[in-house]
Amino acid sequence: RQVAFYQDILKFRLHWQEDGTAGLGSGGVDLLRLTEIPGAPRYRGVTGLYHFAVLFPDRHGLAQAVARLFSLRYRNYPTDHIMTKTTYLDDPEGNGIELYADSPEDGVFSLENGVLTARRADGTPSDGREPLDVEGLLGELAPGENLDEPIPAQTKIGHVHVHVANLDEAMHFYRDVLGFDDKGLARAFQMGMVSAGGYHHHIGFNTWAGEGVPPPPQDARGLRHFSIVLPDAAALEGLIEQVERSGLPIEQTGEGILIRDPSQNGILLISPSA
Repeated sequence: RQVAFYQDILKFRLHWQEDGTAGLGSGGVDLLRLTEIPGAPRYRGVTGLYHFAVLFPDRHGLAQAVARLFSLRYRNYPTDHIMTKTTYLDDPEGNGIELYADSPEDGVFSLENGVLTARRADGTPSDGREPLDVEGLLGELAPGENLDEPIPAQTKIGHVHVHVANLDEAMHFYRDVLGFDDKGLARAFQMGMVSAGGYHHHIGFNTWAGEGVPPPPQDARGLRHFSIVLPDAAALEGLIEQVERSGLPIEQTGEGILIRDPSQNGILLISPSA
């Protein structure tokens, strides 16, 4: 069911499938891996995935995806974050997904002094959560354009957003242990963001499931881990040493080094050759 959704609704390519697991994406490295746990329940009030965000190379790719969702009457929530154009949806098992394209030419959306702030290119303020101009976005498409094409090859995972138990602990881990840039905490909004290389955010975290909530049980549906791909083997080795110095446990797996944030969200550290 999940493979069919990602292939037929979101138009991911199926890269491989075997023994209850599958890898999907845009034709290159896997963007998404699915693992079947028969009968796995969904737990509420726990840490884990809020959403993973699929970044299209341009508005045209996003327009194709949004048009397809509307044509199939699949529930989604188009939103204009000013510097990104977005829609939100859940897959059939309740995993949150964001589909988006960057639009920095339209303005900025950032955390300033603990407050979420958005400003359009003309200088006017916005709350950064406006209804998306769907008609304008669909204007990117040619009349009668085929919506059944696979997602563009340049599509990638733009960011991951997780539920955590404590904002300060999460920020310390992602900033001071993993070395991401601090993009700010919005305490009134109960969220924080970090990034690398000046991007608006690569990891978001929030306490919307509740302050101090526990991690999900082992049999839970949802996030197993997300991956952070380091530039090269030397960078990976340096980060592993940094994690070890912090006293956090690490686990060597066949795919990479598995660590966990303070809320027990799994993170796989890998190099491009993995």
